[in-house]
Amino acid sequence: MAGETFKKSTPREYFESLAITVILALFGTTFIVQAFKIPTPSMEDNLLVGDHLLVNKFAFGAPGSVTDAALPLRDIHRGDVIVFKYPRDLSKHYVKRVIGLPGDRIHIVDSDVFINGELLGEPYKQLIPNRYREDFPGHQGSSFYQQDGVVGWYEQFRQGKDVIVPEGKYFAMGDNRDNSADSRFWGFVPRELVVGKALIIYWSYTSDPEAYRQTEVRDRVGQAFDLVTNFFTKTRWSRTFKMIR
Repeated sequence: MAGETFKKSTPREYFESLAITVILALFGTTFIVQAFKIPTPSMEDNLLVGDHLLVNKFAFGAPGSVTDAALPLRDIHRGDVIVFKYPRDLSKHYVKRVIGLPGDRIHIVDSDVFINGELLGEPYKQLIPNRYREDFPGHQGSSFYQQDGVVGWYEQFRQGKDVIVPEGKYFAMGDNRDNSADSRFWGFVPRELVVGKALIIYWSYTSDPEAYRQTEVRDRVGQAFDLVTNFFTKTRWSRTFKMIR
């Protein structure tokens, strides 16, 4: 009849609400934010093992995309803490700080970084005295410094030459300089591998640095039990909702 309204059944209302929630969640994690966990101490003291982050995937846009042309998204800046796919294994994600921008001349002596001939001030940097990586670039012939088997990358640093950041790439380093595998050792970060800008710590839980390597079922069960029994005592409440700088 005219004027009648169709009343949805309760199960259908629940289903539609659930479907919309799932769609919004998928849209959000695909285009806006994504959650990551810090598994190593390479960014201490700024980021600790067990910090859970939200990464702003929208911050830098996607070069050449419709959204990049339509929205006022900014370029990657020096000092940004970024999440990116590890160039040597795209299944892994790394969190580092942008040190060198395209066109920059990078020169590193021990723990000092020079950008275009000027010493870079780094208040976030942490050093552990007498660690081997403080004596950069280290001993001759180390395979750790070879980029895909090419010694030239290491030789430029060893001979005291500047390394120029190519167009469309970035030089990234961990704040914990003596405990970070970064651009000093494996090369530049291509722009297309940058996932986004680290935004906020939404939860932090005291964790063993080796826990991320423990992937056996029994290890996972032990980690779950630890979480259930120690959630309140091991949660670092003071780090909750801390903005990342």
